[in-house]
Amino acid sequence: MKILFLPLALFFFLNPAFSKTIVFVGDSLTEGYGVAKESAYPNLLPALFKERMEKEVVIVNGSVSGSTTASASSRFRWFLRSKPDILVLALGANDGLRGLSLPESQKNLEDVILLAKAEKMKIVLAGMLMPPNYGDDYRKQFETLFKDLVKKHELIFIPFLLEGVAGVKELNQADGIHPNEKGHKIMAETVYKILGPLL
Repeated sequence: MKILFLPLALFFFLNPAFSKTIVFVGDSLTEGYGVAKESAYPNLLPALFKERMEKEVVIVNGSVSGSTTASASSRFRWFLRSKPDILVLALGANDGLRGLSLPESQKNLEDVILLAKAEKMKIVLAGMLMPPNYGDDYRKQFETLFKDLVKKHELIFIPFLLEGVAGVKELNQADGIHPNEKGHKIMAETVYKILGPLL
């Protein structure tokens, strides 16, 4: 009887149930603007899953600083080649900050959601909030955009990706917008709490 010793990467490939691939499509908050690549919150998740759940996850971070929802669909199509099991869609902040058309932003996000549903993927939508200076009406419409998508497509929802981080000086970089390494650790915990039950 022969015993085969497979490289770890090949073992994962032949045993898809052993590991899960999670693709993130987001902007600078998810790419990790201003911090080391390994310190961005998506890249902190494998260690959390391994330590707390003894689960192996493969992270594909398809996030680009400055991106809006307009590029989401084409970018996501490219990352489908990684055969992801879960999509974390974390876009929309730049649309809001630039005052772009919210119905158009919603349609762009929905295009990605429909693509992921066609691939039988689990979908997590990360919500965002606008600063007070954008006015109550625009802020409410922006917040409702995410809630409507969650309700319509029965998505898993992170109400506010920057929960516990936004507005906290010691958790953000000098610009007051992008989290520092401490902030990314908190974001990783926020996302882990949502992703954990999916695995």
